[in-house]
Order: sequence, then structure tokens, then C-alpha cells
Amino acid sequence: MIQTLPLALPGTLVDHHRIDLTALYSKGWGVHFFDVAGAPNGEVYALYGVYRHTYGVTDEEPDPEKANFGYRVITRYSADAEVLGSALFRTGGADEGDSAVADGGDISLCVLPDGILAVSAKPNNTTLVAPDLSRVLAVYDSKDGRPFEQFTPAEGDPFACSVSVTPSGRLLCTVAEYGVWRYGNVLTNLVGVADGALTADTKPVINTLASLDPEPARHSDVDLRAHATHQGAPVGMANRPRPALTELVAGEDRLSNWHSSRLGRPVPLSDNLFVVPFYAKTFRGGSRGQPFVFALVNDQGEMTGRLHGLHEWRDSPFTGFCFNLAADAHRGHAFHLNRYGLYAWNRAGVLRAKLDTENKTFKPLTHFVLGACAPNGDLLLVHTKQHLILRIPAPDDLTGLAAAVEDALRAYTRRRTALKKEWGPVNWHWTQTSAPVHRI
Repeated sequence: MIQTLPLALPGTLVDHHRIDLTALYSKGWGVHFFDVAGAPNGEVYALYGVYRHTYGVTDEEPDPEKANFGYRVITRYSADAEVLGSALFRTGGADEGDSAVADGGDISLCVLPDGILAVSAKPNNTTLVAPDLSRVLAVYDSKDGRPFEQFTPAEGDPFACSVSVTPSGRLLCTVAEYGVWRYGNVLTNLVGVADGALTADTKPVINTLASLDPEPARHSDVDLRAHATHQGAPVGMANRPRPALTELVAGEDRLSNWHSSRLGRPVPLSDNLFVVPFYAKTFRGGSRGQPFVFALVNDQGEMTGRLHGLHEWRDSPFTGFCFNLAADAHRGHAFHLNRYGLYAWNRAGVLRAKLDTENKTFKPLTHFVLGACAPNGDLLLVHTKQHLILRIPAPDDLTGLAAAVEDALRAYTRRRTALKKEWGPVNWHWTQTSAPVHRI
């Protein structure tokens, strides 16, 4: 079923801070999408942020109508596209003192097999939230704030930077390490699989399969990751999967030899085959044409191939920094959306469909970003300016993708008009007051 879901701001939040929804983002405020995840029962969760920073206003400003702020919002939608509730926490999470959430960079969502929501962020912070968003169930916080804070391993309880679920319930994770590319902070560097359940009482060991930087700098005993292993021993120092992904394709980045490359969020194509994206260094003056690889890695850590058919310049994900991948693990389909098209591959890595945004029919896709695939395979796209999620039913055969997307884009226009009449958004900012809002 084609659906259109608004990224709604809690009305109580808008009123409390007297947010001027008519103001331009250049005035120092904004709404930004982070991630979306589908649940097996058809529900959808969306994660996005709202902030305000006004020049001349101090951090100690007591008046909420003037004060600067930053919040993360998680909204839950029913299978019938109704807003069921929202959860709200300050940017910074537990570090701000009024939230239990372990916040961080590159924040993402995942619905675990038991229905619990996992909120993960760099470096290796994972928070478990009740399905109804009413409370935090457990926090796995690395307490690793290097280089700004002294790191004491005994104080932290880390898990993963991101989590995804395979069809049988295995957890595909990324793990951050200190000293990646000789930087003095903690960056995502490892991909692994956890075969046990992640619950409020237990966390499984992550068996690492692949690495980006083979030799992070300045490692010592404090950098050993007991919850992530390679060949039965904690990851860290000289122990991690080799050869690294960047070593396997060393000759493809002639400019920087993959130094300062970044690891994207991997997605499962099946229980034992994953797509692991990584991207070469970005430059301030533009990075279009820089190399990137969507590697196929099995659960033995072998790079068995890649997603083929993309040109480094004509299909570059660096334009607009469109780095997301999504996968329908049950059908074995992988998807990528950037400014130049929507691409789809089969499990063998063969490009089976490209919907070119130069085509008038698919030009509206340039306004969307790829969120995820729901468990039933539906594509979840997000319009970043109109703040709407578009749910597109997935075809069994990728030859039907063009027709499915064309129908969805046509329906999007009609449904958007209907939502405008029902919700009355201000400058495409939607507010809701009917569903409960939880502070977590």
C-alpha cells in the first residue's frame, strides 16, 4: 500500500519554545531527517531532529522562547499511517542530564526481532526503547568521548554504531575504533555479526568480519573491544580482519589510496551476505568522481563481489552526499538513491534497474533520500523539504520497479494535497497534538 507519513513535530514542543515555523532555516533553526525503520507488524518509526541556534543567545538563557535547543524526535506510525506517538530527547542525550539515551553521531534506528527499538550512534552507543516509545529499557554507552574526555574502559558498556537485522534475526553491526586513519577520535571501522539476542539484560558478542583501516594508530590495551572479537580474541591493537576492504581494492583510489575514507552503514542481502559500502575521502571543493565501493561480503568475511554498474562520475553518490543503501533481504534486492537515479541490484550484484532522474517521470526523486526497506520489502523514501515519508510497495521482480515508483510518485502528489488540507502545515512543517509525547 502506498502511504505518505508526515515527520510531525510535537505541538507541545513548538509551543514551549515558540518556534517560528515561518522562519527561514538561515535564521538559525531547522528540521533534519536521520533515519526510518519498519517493523514486521507494518508499523514505521522515523527519527529526525529539530534545533535552534540564535546568534547572541547564550547557553544559559532561561527563557525557552529565546533559548537555543536541539532535540531528537522519534515518531511511531501505525500500519494504517496514523501517528501513534512520539518520543523526545535532547541532542546529547544522557550527556545533557535529562535523558537516558546514549546519543552520538550518525544516529540510526533498528527494530529488533522482539519488536524493541534500538537507537544506535557513534561511538558504539546503543539504547533500547520500548515499542510504544514510553521508556528506555537499557543503555549500552561506550563513554568514549576522546579526544575531548579522558577514556576509562571500565566506565563504559559499548555495543554498536549501527544495527540491522537479517531475515533469521542475526544482527549486522558496525563498530568504531580509536585512531582510524591516524585521527585522535573514535570512527566507524569494523563490520560484524552478532548471533545472540540484544536485550535489556544481555548483549551478544559481535564477530567482526571486515575492516576499513587495517592498522589504526596509537592503540594500547585500553582500545581492546571485549564485546567485539576476531578469531576468538577481542578486537584492537593488531587483531582485526585482514586484508581490510581498502586493501582489497587498493589500486582504485589513485588520489589518496583510501586514506580518510569512510565506512557506510551495511545492509543484509540475506542471512549470510551483506552489502558493505565505503567511500573515498571528501573534499571541500567537491568530491564528484571520487571512488566508492558497494562490496558484497559473506559471513565468513570474504569479499565475494560488489554491486556493479555505477559510474564514478555519472552516478556519483558524493553529489548531495547520498550515501544510504537499503536492502530487501527476503527477495535479495539492494537499492541506492542519489541525485542521478534510483538503482536496484539482485543478490549477485547485477544492476537490474536504473530510474534516471533526467527522465521527467523520475525527476521528483531528486528531492527524496533513501531511508530503508521495511521488513516486507517496501521502500521508505523521505522528502527532505516537505518532511514526508513515501512508502512504495516493493515488486517481486525488479523489472516492475519503474512502474511501482511511477505510481507512487503520482499518488504522492494526491496524498500530499489531502494531508495539507487535514494537517494545515506551515512551510511544510507538520505539528501533531493528538498522540502522546514521551520524554526519554
